[in-house]
Amino acid sequence: MGIFPKDRDLTIAPERVEFRVDATWYRRRTADLHVRIDHFLADHLKWRSRSSVQVLVRDGYVLVDAATPNHPRGAGELRVERRPGRKLHHGSRVVVVIPDEFRIRLSEATSDELDVLYEDAEVLAVDKPAGLAVHPGGRHLADTLIQRVHARYRDEIAAGRLAPRLCHRLDRETSGIVLIGKRPRTHRAVMQQFEQHRVEKEYLAIVRGELAADRGTVDFPIAPSRMSPIRLKMAVLADGLPSRTDWVVVERYAGYTLLRCVLFTGRQHQIRVHLAALGNPLVGDKLYGPDERLFEREIDGELDLADRRALELPRHALHSHRLVFRTPASGARIEVTSPLAEDLAQFLETKHRALV
Repeated sequence: MGIFPKDRDLTIAPERVEFRVDATWYRRRTADLHVRIDHFLADHLKWRSRSSVQVLVRDGYVLVDAATPNHPRGAGELRVERRPGRKLHHGSRVVVVIPDEFRIRLSEATSDELDVLYEDAEVLAVDKPAGLAVHPGGRHLADTLIQRVHARYRDEIAAGRLAPRLCHRLDRETSGIVLIGKRPRTHRAVMQQFEQHRVEKEYLAIVRGELAADRGTVDFPIAPSRMSPIRLKMAVLADGLPSRTDWVVVERYAGYTLLRCVLFTGRQHQIRVHLAALGNPLVGDKLYGPDERLFEREIDGELDLADRRALELPRHALHSHRLVFRTPASGARIEVTSPLAEDLAQFLETKHRALV
């Protein structure tokens, strides 16, 4: 269930969030669902504790249009509800007014640093720098890539002419090409190309070790890891989803290799998982490198000098280099390229000089 409207202007801080109580979310029959307001909101406002949710309710920031068996969609009237223990039935509408002091200041985003690689009436391709999240979430709520895009089209969004959406995602540490659909129909058309594997996706990766072969294919299935305490970590598992990555050696260095990787599927962390499974993890990869505890220490801000030296780079060495798709504007084949990010090029330059 989405919290905010999909097509809202992401440069404007939301003033309220709205939900419908849904029995299927709790895997209960419609008539059997009776959930407390504070429990319901704690389930859906993941960034708030139940005690802080109770404060919101008692202070009058929660409005309810309560559903009943005779009125399964409510009475059509929102009323302030100050009782955290009030039971809600399936179909009830709940609105939370966000207090000003807790409102996320999303308006910080600007389009000044947006590096446009390609644009037409329907799509936009931009060069994302490493370290920039593609959308708000977790610790990164302001000045994300999609917010910069929304800042670029602020007037068109306000007029209802555009509603930019990401067509795919890159990890925060991955640099390179990201494609955005400017309208819902455009977004659907491009997403369909991704789903049907008609988009050509090529990455540049710097890995540890010197691969003996000049090219190869990795087709290990991928699924969420069952061995790691880190929830987002993926792993090669026999019952995972089919996955395929082709790789070609671009250049070898002493102890490192620059690879060109072509994705035929788009699983989470696919290149990182596949190359680590070969025994050649990405340089700087905290999650799939030799010690996943580096990922946890980075989250907690506890990486020390020894950790940083072991990683060699402050981010994993992966760059979205080339993307080929059909633009919905004309049906023409569009090829977008982005040169290897400067920090990765400089890393290789020092390794190359070491061989001279």
